[in-house]
Amino acid sequence: MIIHNIALPYKLNLFGKKPWEIPHLDTLDLWKFGDYKHYTSLKLLTSILGIPSPKDDIDGSMVRDVYYKENDIDRIIIYCEKDTVAVAQILLRLRQEELLRDDEVISV
Repeated sequence: MIIHNIALPYKLNLFGKKPWEIPHLDTLDLWKFGDYKHYTSLKLLTSILGIPSPKDDIDGSMVRDVYYKENDIDRIIIYCEKDTVAVAQILLRLRQEELLRDDEVISV
């Protein structure tokens, strides 16, 4: 956002704040369901909840090679956008709310 001179939204302006002053939800903790030894992957959660998986092209373990070997930042951007939408869809499903429609998702 700084690079493109886009104003930082109020909720993302964390400058000068202490960690306990920042409302934060780690979704990985949310879907551990109380189990601190294991975790449920985003890919598994999307699968069991009937949400399209963001892991249809690359996954996090491949980002380094896609960046340094293939120099394909656009592919990484698409991967990150899909991950973000998947997390939003999971949170909506867990809250028993309507999922986002394709026309409600804007890619930048």
